Amino acid sequence: MVRTSGAETPEIRQSLFASLSRCATQMLGFVLCVLAVLCSAQSQNQAAAPAAIPGPRADTIFVHANVYTGVPSNEQFSSVQREEAIAVRGDRIQAVGKNVDIQKLKGPQTQVIDLGGHFVMPGFNDAHLHLADAGMQKLSVDLTGVKTLDEFRQRVLAKVETAKAGEWILGGGWDETMWPVKTLPSRWDLDEVSGGHPVFLDRVDGHLAVANTRALQLASITIASRDPEGGQIDRDANGQPTGILRDTAQHAVEAVLPQPTREKRRQGIEVALADLAAHGITSAQDYSPDWQNFEIYEDLEKEGKLTARISEWLPFDDSMEELQKKRDSHPQTDLMLHTGMLKGFMDGSLGGHTAALLEPYADDPRNSGLPRYEAAKLNEMSKERVLAGFQLGFHAIGDRGIQLALDAFAEAEKAAREQKAKAPNGGDDFRLRVEHAQVTTPAQIARFKELKVIASMQPSHVLTDMRWAQDRLGAKRAAMAYAWAAFLNKGVPLAFGTDYPVEPVTPFRGLYAAVTRKSEDGKQEFFPAQRLTMDQAIAAYTTGSAFAEFEEKEKGKLVPGMFADFIVLDRDVTAASPERILGTKVLRTVVGGKTVYEAK
Repeated sequence: MVRTSGAETPEIRQSLFASLSRCATQMLGFVLCVLAVLCSAQSQNQAAAPAAIPGPRADTIFVHANVYTGVPSNEQFSSVQREEAIAVRGDRIQAVGKNVDIQKLKGPQTQVIDLGGHFVMPGFNDAHLHLADAGMQKLSVDLTGVKTLDEFRQRVLAKVETAKAGEWILGGGWDETMWPVKTLPSRWDLDEVSGGHPVFLDRVDGHLAVANTRALQLASITIASRDPEGGQIDRDANGQPTGILRDTAQHAVEAVLPQPTREKRRQGIEVALADLAAHGITSAQDYSPDWQNFEIYEDLEKEGKLTARISEWLPFDDSMEELQKKRDSHPQTDLMLHTGMLKGFMDGSLGGHTAALLEPYADDPRNSGLPRYEAAKLNEMSKERVLAGFQLGFHAIGDRGIQLALDAFAEAEKAAREQKAKAPNGGDDFRLRVEHAQVTTPAQIARFKELKVIASMQPSHVLTDMRWAQDRLGAKRAAMAYAWAAFLNKGVPLAFGTDYPVEPVTPFRGLYAAVTRKSEDGKQEFFPAQRLTMDQAIAAYTTGSAFAEFEEKEKGKLVPGMFADFIVLDRDVTAASPERILGTKVLRTVVGGKTVYEAK
């Protein structure tokens, strides 16, 4: 309080009033400044919690979940960050976090889906499959899992009995190593049940087929026929073809096969896509080389019926003009559908004794497999295509086939560096890939690392192959077969797939194989030193596969800004016992924020 004497003058009173006014103004300014600082601090605190920011409302919110984000965690007892809820806006993730925070993004039109505490993870990205083949196999004679030659013939007979006169009987999926008498079928086995129909049936690996006599006649395969480069016509003691055609020898029959109608192709593709959705596969890196298949994918996309993102591989052997025409026909910026790498074949399969090996097969000492290329020609073609901006992925199963691939990659990368060519994404990492990479040497694995080559592998193959792989290779080579841990420990990127329909489409079978290397009944184990952890296996099926197709910034993790591609499972596969992984069921599959499959 300011005191004055009774003798104060008007001038004094005016001066005192002015002083008091200045003090009040200063005090008000100070209070407003403090309030501004507090408001700024509150705003910064709110910015640190993205889910609580006022702003655009989510289209869909998924709450009460056990969300496995795929992001490494810094916590001592957790290797991957977990969250409770996901907000989706458009086709991308808007936010992930606690239920209470994500609920703040709810608007009047937001759909809220309660996931009941179930496990959620990024959708599987199958890095290697064949959709059109899978669909057509389901529409023809499906020989998957037949356990005897008699059962094999009965399935053919059942199709013959409903076929039109003269109609080709086609199918595949058989595996003679599952039969009590592990002998390949012959044309005479088929002749007895084919009723005059031409018959052509692929082995499970696709690198060997059996044709009946009528089919051989239509393909002009006779006792005088010569083996094509990269293929073999099996013959009996008299030189007569037995009906078994290995690798490129199949082309003679394929050339005379009637082409399926567009309607049948589409029907098969739709069946295969439904299979993917039901098994949690949201992205597929596909090799269905007939261009009509890609055109069907385009139709499905335009109609809003494409339920998985597809990167479609092109045949390495196509002319440069044809390859560039196909690449330019559809926008590479379309992350739902586009063309991808070029696929070439270095060799055949281990099961069919056509994988190219540096040393002969242990159970067939006169045979080292069938390499598909002469090295100089392969190297020249590889350079030309890398310089044109294509990614390459070479099927190579045997160590000799892998050597061919690595040598060609080294030449191509050298040429690209010298000419300052860029990778498909505009960078300097060409991400060249070896598909399968089943039989390797330590020196080759070191070269994968040196050349930054991706090992694109299918862990479920070991479940099928462990019955006979050591017989084919001998113990020393078998110890370096399907060497997932050796690749990863050396710093080589892994991308996992199923090779569907060579193996069942379910990725849970692959997870089980990766973490156990045991047969599905648990009774047989195959070189357990190459096992992975569950987190490593999931990463290879998600972030690893995305990296292998230059899309690691778009998918593979459940974080804001990435595609809302995820799956809901009936169990936490990271906590389940190995035998329970095999029984995992998909409850919901979400692609771009839209549910494309929901269990009934």
